[in-house]
Amino acid sequence: MTDLTARVHDVLLSVLDDLESLVRIPSIWAQPEHHADVHRSAAEVQRLLTEAGFADARIVEAGGAPAVIAHHPAPAGAPTVLLYAHHDVQPTGDPALWTSPPFEPTRRGDRLYARGAADDKAGLAAHLAAFRAHGGNPPVGVTVFVEGEEESGSPSLVALLEQHRDELTADAIVIADSANWAIGVPALTVSLRGMVDCVVTVETLGHAVHSGIWGGVVPDALTTLSRLLATLHDDEGSVAIEGLHHGVAADLEYPVDRFREESSVLPGVEQIGRGSIVQRLWAEPAVSVLGIDATPVATASNTLSPRARAKIGMRVAPGGDAATHLDALVAHLEKHAPFGARVTVERGDLGEPFTVDADGPAYDAARSAFRDAWDGTEPVDMGMGGSIPFIAEFARLFPHAAVLVTGVEDPDTRAHGIDEGLHLGEFARVCVAEALLLQRLADPT
Repeated sequence: MTDLTARVHDVLLSVLDDLESLVRIPSIWAQPEHHADVHRSAAEVQRLLTEAGFADARIVEAGGAPAVIAHHPAPAGAPTVLLYAHHDVQPTGDPALWTSPPFEPTRRGDRLYARGAADDKAGLAAHLAAFRAHGGNPPVGVTVFVEGEEESGSPSLVALLEQHRDELTADAIVIADSANWAIGVPALTVSLRGMVDCVVTVETLGHAVHSGIWGGVVPDALTTLSRLLATLHDDEGSVAIEGLHHGVAADLEYPVDRFREESSVLPGVEQIGRGSIVQRLWAEPAVSVLGIDATPVATASNTLSPRARAKIGMRVAPGGDAATHLDALVAHLEKHAPFGARVTVERGDLGEPFTVDADGPAYDAARSAFRDAWDGTEPVDMGMGGSIPFIAEFARLFPHAAVLVTGVEDPDTRAHGIDEGLHLGEFARVCVAEALLLQRLADPT
């Protein structure tokens, strides 16, 4: 164990205490009733960074949620590293489904359970651990940027980046908001899918009518919507929308047994689509029906529904253009209106995919740090089926910086889901790796 590794382990207990304090704050920017909690969370982040040794930690806003920026100047001739995390979290869903209360951090076995325990308050905690392990005086400049609305699509992020561009400029950007390949196997994320969404409304009647008198001739809106949604995939489950981009996945094998266990797919449920698992997860477009508005079963009567709508989400393969894919989705829905129904589409959010050529000194330093933190295990380059649209904005605004996408999650983290949990052993390795990375970026040799 190196001296630096030992110092990381010396600060881990205090870092975990601070993480638990932070996750007790229900910082859900997507829910207006929690906006005050997001401001409280930003103040706590500011306090933690100040106590860690950042003299200028401050809260900034650009018409949206509060973010925090802190800066430690670089020694003469040394590079500057920007460390990103976000302090907002996803809604919890039904708290009754959680094994323990979602905002009461609870340790069970080798995990810490709570909403935000991993995604992404643990990202900030890893930055604190690395900075503290260097005694608040790392051999590189360190800027920390902690966003407050990532889980809501980062609507004010571009304005924040542009307003504070000079102070956020760095030689390397570490975005601690992704995952490792497996427990015990570190990874750099080198591609992410983009995302678009829309709401489609189907109307077949001016008002509800008696299902016995008119049924069999007049189509109801829910049946019509169901037929429209079925056109989004072919019989094998591949996306059937024309004009979409198809990428190439990283060269990794995802065993079927592991996939079925980690995805929690039920016994007997088949895979959809064509190609290898990683190709379909990371480099192909995917379309999902995210929700439907229609008459609830509990209040249904023998009437034909005049109107129904659905929210549809699409993941965009790396290398594709989000706006073009949203155009293709809208065109498909309008073209395939069943029975001549009135179909209207409301366009929603879009976020660009991301891919990086992970070669160069900064990536070599990261792989070396991972290798040592995981006791010689070789890190892998992996894709991610999910989306982190703001990464493309970092790459656009800071084109000369090496963007390293790392993370504290593992395949069983259950980010965004019930019983989100942080694997404590992997978290310790992440903290060691980041401390080593700061050291090695100062001296790539």
